[in-house]
Amino acid sequence: MTISRRTTALAVLAVTSVLSVAACGGGGTTTGSGNGSATGSAAAGQKGGTVYWLTKRPAEHLDPQRTYIGRDLANENRLFYRDLVSFPVGKTGEEATKPVADLATDTGTSSEGGKVWKFTLKDGVKWQDGKDITCEDLKYGLSRGFATDVITGGPNYQLGYLDVPQKDGLPVYNGPYKKTGQADFDKAVACEGKTITYHFNKPWADFPLAIASLRSFAPYRADQDKGDQSNYAIFSSGPYQLQGTWQKGKGGTFVRNPNYDPKTDQTGRMALPDKIVITEGLTNEIINQRLIADSGDDKYAVTDRKIPGSMYSQIDSNPTVKSRSTLVNAPFVDYLLPNFNSDVMKNPKVRDALKLATDKTAYITASGGDKYGVPAKSIVNPDIVGYKDNAAFTGPDAGDTAAAKAMLQSAGVTLPVKIKYTYSGGTPESDNAAAALKQGWDKAGFSTTLDPLTDTYYDVIQNPNTKSDVYWGGWGADWPSAATVTAPLFDSRVNGVGTNPKSNGQDYGNYKSDAVNSLFDQAAKAADVQSAATVYAQADDQLGKDVAYIPLTVEKFYFLHGSGITGYAQSAATSGYPDLGSIGVKK
Repeated sequence: MTISRRTTALAVLAVTSVLSVAACGGGGTTTGSGNGSATGSAAAGQKGGTVYWLTKRPAEHLDPQRTYIGRDLANENRLFYRDLVSFPVGKTGEEATKPVADLATDTGTSSEGGKVWKFTLKDGVKWQDGKDITCEDLKYGLSRGFATDVITGGPNYQLGYLDVPQKDGLPVYNGPYKKTGQADFDKAVACEGKTITYHFNKPWADFPLAIASLRSFAPYRADQDKGDQSNYAIFSSGPYQLQGTWQKGKGGTFVRNPNYDPKTDQTGRMALPDKIVITEGLTNEIINQRLIADSGDDKYAVTDRKIPGSMYSQIDSNPTVKSRSTLVNAPFVDYLLPNFNSDVMKNPKVRDALKLATDKTAYITASGGDKYGVPAKSIVNPDIVGYKDNAAFTGPDAGDTAAAKAMLQSAGVTLPVKIKYTYSGGTPESDNAAAALKQGWDKAGFSTTLDPLTDTYYDVIQNPNTKSDVYWGGWGADWPSAATVTAPLFDSRVNGVGTNPKSNGQDYGNYKSDAVNSLFDQAAKAADVQSAATVYAQADDQLGKDVAYIPLTVEKFYFLHGSGITGYAQSAATSGYPDLGSIGVKK
């Protein structure tokens, strides 16, 4: 995920998970050890009232099959998109990352060594209009992800796993709109009454984790589908439904769904507030100033936006405000992507020079310091099973501009080398961090133009025709496996690199390597988690040698919330974001 594959679920859940990002807190600022949940207020309150979610960045997609931002994946599951299985509310440690039955009667049964999975829908699960959720709705929802020219931006695991014939590494089935290869899809996903059966081309032992982590496998009603025009057309299966319409850049209001039956829900969704109002377009400074002031409706507010570094002293010096803050380890790694479609970045020595000149220390300092994160040595989070430092990125955290300049001078290019850096901007921290990177690069012989995108971001850089030389990215594992990091980001086949003129999936740098793809295939067939991790580490080594990416920082989350919030938690189920499944307000 921006917001994550071939291991046994038991092995994955037995380790300290990157998804279990927070530690227990007693109402003060807590530093997560990688296990548990951060709780900054009293236990859950009564039903009623309104919770306000304040944010800056607009949701790029609220279509379940297109969503791939961690914040939105979490909120969708808690509010309006139920899945066959989901992560439970209010659990900590191992339990927090163990899926429980949601729409299904149980967590699924597998056969043929994990290549076949069956789930049966519960009785009484309904859409917001009162119609039953059916097996055909589940099947149709999954089918949409194969229409990669229409349903863009979402996860792509189904393309590599579902047992449909492939051509040039991609399935011949192209989704429900064109229906080419429909018969092949119908064999791979079969409905019999309320029971759905998935046939995969290789074992997928942790398939329930994929369902719980993503919305790719959520049901979707065919009569509600308008393709690309359905991006913000929320049709609820959960405890809340959208009131009116969603306005990109402004947000929307969610009210109770009268056709949601809590008796069918064993996930622990408390659905405490009567309303949840999500407001987009606010700056991080304004959000946190309002939360510090803690007046009016802001007493009942939460946010996914970090506390700006300029406000640290203001919070740390005030015990009353500090008691409403949480500091937890986040599952995300910030990184850079040289654009392999860029003429200048096709030169490997130029990419090496960029790597050598990258000042991670200055980037972190400008972003907020040690409460923002620590230097990264790989795109994989250190809490992931089988993690190891990537040898290509073990140089000085402050960079080596002298070595970078020497490398650039040997690259056969004219200095200064002009590059454009595109990043998710619009905040002082992000702009200052970009300026810090520019300073190091320019000292080494580059001439950097900064290109901040202040509206949606990933949907822009997912267009392979976007003209830039370097992109910023942020990624967290979909579930605790390196397979949910390197493969979805850099497998050129499932990302459609070179074959899809409209999207490069998650491979924003348009990287393509047959050798790395072969290692991904080898890892996917590994017999156990450690064997797979070894092969994924080999793939990561090659990515480092090619400078397919440059890691920046392993993030932390430093958040505030209002004094009127109850049941505040940042759990494994929400990737470290506030969990709307447990949050309520004081009456």
